[in-house]
Amino acid sequence: MRVEVTDSLIIGGGLAGLRTAIAGKKAGLAVIVLSLIPAKRSHSAAAQGGMQASLASAYKSKGDNEDVHFADTVRGSDWGCDQHVARMFCHVAPKAVRELAIWGVPWNRVAAGKRDVIVNAEKQTIEEAQSDHGLITARDFGGTKKWRTCYTSDGTGHSMLYTMDNKAIELDIPVWERQQALRLIHHQGRCLGAVVRDMITGEIYAIVAKATTIATGGFGRIYEISTNALICDGVGAAMALETELAPLANMEAIQFHPTAIVPAGILTTEGCRGDGGVLRDADGHRFMPDYEPEKAELASRDVVSRRMTEHMRKGKGVKSPYGDHLWLDITLLGREHIEKNLREVKEICEHFLGIDPAVDYIPVRPTQHYSMGGIRTDHRGESIGLKGLFSVGEAACWDLHGFNRLGGNSVAETVVAGMIVGEYIVEHCNANTLQVDTSIIEHFCQQQSLQITNILNRTEGVSAQTLKAQMQRIMSTKVGIFRNQTELQQAYESLQALYQQCDNIAVRNKVSHCNPELEEALRVPKMLKLALCVTLGALKRTESRGAHSREDYPERNDRDWLKRSIYHWRNNQVAISYEDIDVNSMEIPPGSRGYGNANVVEHPETAKRSAEENSPISLDLPERYKAANQRIGDA
Repeated sequence: MRVEVTDSLIIGGGLAGLRTAIAGKKAGLAVIVLSLIPAKRSHSAAAQGGMQASLASAYKSKGDNEDVHFADTVRGSDWGCDQHVARMFCHVAPKAVRELAIWGVPWNRVAAGKRDVIVNAEKQTIEEAQSDHGLITARDFGGTKKWRTCYTSDGTGHSMLYTMDNKAIELDIPVWERQQALRLIHHQGRCLGAVVRDMITGEIYAIVAKATTIATGGFGRIYEISTNALICDGVGAAMALETELAPLANMEAIQFHPTAIVPAGILTTEGCRGDGGVLRDADGHRFMPDYEPEKAELASRDVVSRRMTEHMRKGKGVKSPYGDHLWLDITLLGREHIEKNLREVKEICEHFLGIDPAVDYIPVRPTQHYSMGGIRTDHRGESIGLKGLFSVGEAACWDLHGFNRLGGNSVAETVVAGMIVGEYIVEHCNANTLQVDTSIIEHFCQQQSLQITNILNRTEGVSAQTLKAQMQRIMSTKVGIFRNQTELQQAYESLQALYQQCDNIAVRNKVSHCNPELEEALRVPKMLKLALCVTLGALKRTESRGAHSREDYPERNDRDWLKRSIYHWRNNQVAISYEDIDVNSMEIPPGSRGYGNANVVEHPETAKRSAEENSPISLDLPERYKAANQRIGDA
């Protein structure tokens, strides 16, 4: 049996995983990064629009600061986020942007002698305003008071990921490609590493580590159509769940992006609307101001997605063979702007739709995009149930986003969490020794080998692909943007029936190496566990908060539901408990978001606090933020 030993094992080679690895390597730790694919092909590259950080450099960013970013993030989360984490994140984000600039990210900047272009879509005019030349500029994004989304045209994730991977290469960080972690090794409440399968040779081996970090991204592929890459199957989160010690949280909080192209489901960035694009219906009418007069297309994503769906339900959608859709109109931005700042969108439209977005409207509709839920961690990024297990990025419920994520806060979270959590991982590794009985390692490896052998030896059974397709259909039709008791109950019962067939999965290809059918057989049971978490959590949460919208419970109910959903896997089924969110610990008590419906059942402590506190948000940071800031230093 092959056993590798390291200080820090990082599962996932995207932005979050690489930035965490860099923090460890720079501190002198031995680091190994596992990746399903070459790191530069990670899903982080698909992020288009930008990264939020309160630099206040552009004309429309004037007056922005950490406080404004913090308030936007809290409102965007519908008061579901951990405000301590949100404060820490907003404090460090500007440093992360500047660090990336030093490493080579070519952020768009205000050129000398040039002016910022401001598009007034309502008046269909283009205005110009003076900015400070040479500084990193920003564009507008949904749910924000200021322009703070730093960008590199519409290829921000691509630029960031390539730069980050090049930095990892410079530091000689080993990234082992085509390797899939399948099971966490743990003993007496402590994570000791992972069982890994080499996807090329089929070898099963173990990596033991002082700290294990899951940075595998989201689980959008439990849905039929998603903006997520095919590798976003949630196996990292499922591994944590299967320990029965490391819980997940807020799994019912699923974000649908308003503007994915029809029918492919590929993202067209929020930057299209931030730069001045508008949404139109079958009559060519710009409808969003009718619903959201103040923010229109730039209300928070959950709000825009619901308004679009409501409008299509009224018969205002465009009929197509692939179902109703609406139009995204960026023609008013002009060809020069599109080819400079939205060139990836232009290429997507050309290759997948055969249209020119400088002339033609883009067919779009809301599509599953992001998972706010994930492995529940504390502010240090460590699992609250399994010591030595950390998580960063979309795989984690840190909990920065609460029940809805603001655009631009996701790629920002990957690098900021990598910076902050990476330092805590260094502290953990320096404070702990690695002592593990080889019999424990053998036990977990043998369990995994036995599972694979059973699948390969089974002569008859159900196809993993069939189970997966049925699961995805159920999730898309019954656990979508709008939810209700009847459909959620039906979905949960159907998913349970599918999960019960997982012990009977068989494959036609009987080789243990280079076998995509076997890989599906290993992944689908894990995906079904996550689907059960999402569905049961949505069924139990009888309120509407952020991206979780119940038609039969349309109010946000702070009195009864100001709490996180916590998921354990017990007795081969999902067990849900709840973690209260303390109003008295909040910097900003629950209130109206300023967009969307304002129907809220108030928490008993909210009115009391609101009456007592009429002071601005304080910049007197808790000591742990000051300590994190001191460790990270100025980039």
